[in-house]
Amino acid sequence: MFATKTIETGDKPEFYRELASQLGGLLHDERDFIANAANFSALVFDLVPDLNWAGFYFLRPNDELVLGPFQGKVACVRIPVGKGVCGAAATQRQTMLVPDVHAFPGHIACDAASRSELVVPLLKDGRVLGVLDLDSPSPNRFDAEDQAGLEVLAAIYVAASDFS
Repeated sequence: MFATKTIETGDKPEFYRELASQLGGLLHDERDFIANAANFSALVFDLVPDLNWAGFYFLRPNDELVLGPFQGKVACVRIPVGKGVCGAAATQRQTMLVPDVHAFPGHIACDAASRSELVVPLLKDGRVLGVLDLDSPSPNRFDAEDQAGLEVLAAIYVAASDFS
């Protein structure tokens, strides 16, 4: 059985290095992308401070992102590609760091308490598989160090999982 370990550091790069190590151990010997997404979202929600939602949306052939495993309040089930922060990240194939979701044109408010958001596209062989979505009730919660750390975590997840 895997047990998370609290990360005691004020240094964000070190925090994300330790979180990456824990994620690698958690996903070791499991290839199912749903099981890995469930455990990944639980790990992040448990250890990353000041989140009110952490989870996944997976791309479907009809250009729609469909809700996957997550931690937090009930969420929007379907998001059209190109709509909201998640849809923009999928369309642009780049991470979206949004300090104030109320200032983001077309933001989709699944939880009215969310104030900032970080969405990392899941990419494999040039193709978008979905997105990792993190929400916080605090404005300006995420910065470039969070973005870099979560992009590494997303890459670990994609490499450890079979998407078929």
